[in-house]
Amino acid sequence: MTESLMTRIARGEDAAVAEVVEQYGSLVWAIARRLTRNPSDAEDAVQEIFTDVWRSAHRFDPAAGSEKVFVTTIARRRLIDRMRRVANRVQTESTDVLDELGYHTPDTAAEIGVEAERAARVLAQLRPEQRKVIELGLLHGLSHADIANVTGLPLGTVKTFMRRGLIQMRRMLGVTPELAREGEA
Repeated sequence: MTESLMTRIARGEDAAVAEVVEQYGSLVWAIARRLTRNPSDAEDAVQEIFTDVWRSAHRFDPAAGSEKVFVTTIARRRLIDRMRRVANRVQTESTDVLDELGYHTPDTAAEIGVEAERAARVLAQLRPEQRKVIELGLLHGLSHADIANVTGLPLGTVKTFMRRGLIQMRRMLGVTPELAREGEA
């Protein structure tokens, strides 16, 4: 029977670390890519995961599960920790950024400032939970899934709030679907 990679890593064998990365790299990458917002975050997460595998190799117990399960469990835990950090960071940031934006700076065209102020007033008229979903999505760049994690709302509710809120804002701003499409082109 061959000695486990985790035992070899725990003993300090550099070659074993490379073997673990080669053997489980694509698995860890796939998990990280699915649970992070962009490839850069996934790369950071993968690095954290393999560093943790290296540090935790001495705790590997073949009776508790395979090396694959060990690596996957570490990956899952690190990614959940990262998601919580992102969620906590977003929750601690003010979602009242529209009040803080300087719409009438010398560098800003007056027309853009007027439109931005108008959009801010329309956004303020939405229900608070709908406004929060739109702010997290548009101002903080969170995905629907991230918004659901941050707010505790079901994913379907987040999607509905986002869609209906944007439709309501367009209507209140007098933007027709045709004009919206032209602006996207």
